[in-house]
Amino acid sequence: MVSDALRAEDGAPTPETIEAGRLLFAGECKFTWAAAKLSELPPPGLPEVAFAGRSNVGKSSLVNALTGRNTLARVSNTPGRTQQLNFFDLAGRLALVDLPGYGFAKVSKDKVAQWVYLTETYLAGRPNLQRVLVLIDSRHGPKAPDHAAMTQLDKAAVSFQVVLTKTDKLKPAELDAMMKRVAEEIRPHVAAHPVIMPTSSESGAGIPELRAALAALGKPPVSR
Repeated sequence: MVSDALRAEDGAPTPETIEAGRLLFAGECKFTWAAAKLSELPPPGLPEVAFAGRSNVGKSSLVNALTGRNTLARVSNTPGRTQQLNFFDLAGRLALVDLPGYGFAKVSKDKVAQWVYLTETYLAGRPNLQRVLVLIDSRHGPKAPDHAAMTQLDKAAVSFQVVLTKTDKLKPAELDAMMKRVAEEIRPHVAAHPVIMPTSSESGAGIPELRAALAALGKPPVSR
């Protein structure tokens, strides 16, 4: 079901855009690059969408759900498992970038500082970066590290969109309340996209709508 927040926004998903998203994410998606430091970043190419969020928020699970592949991005219950920027080529039209989680991670402070520097420099200087998806656990809402990340994106003038994860864990009334709370909390952030995307990698809720939104950011399909 499409949320009220989506219906209220101009450009809400239509059957045509939902189908366009389905077709894009049904295409080949392959891992292409990993970067643990700035010198290892690939040259700018395809339009990119980056996935950001606190450690263990469900970034890898969401990438897998969007692409319909269970093992494309590694899933772990151990915070800090994603230790580099991982790039995936989606049908030659869009690049998906899985960023290291911010917040708690079972690694050294020096390692965390290295990730932060790499991620912030990438976000601030990537000319083909179309949008950052800031994933937030719907059970808990935005935390201080989330707001810090959103403030950093404001300063870098990088458009970001909040994606709520694990919404299958909430009752409808609880989800509605969380949607309203998040809308209020992101209002001061100038780089925030106004539409909040509620999703569940387990149930598939919100996945078609998110695919449609991301398809609009990629290269158009080649006409035959």
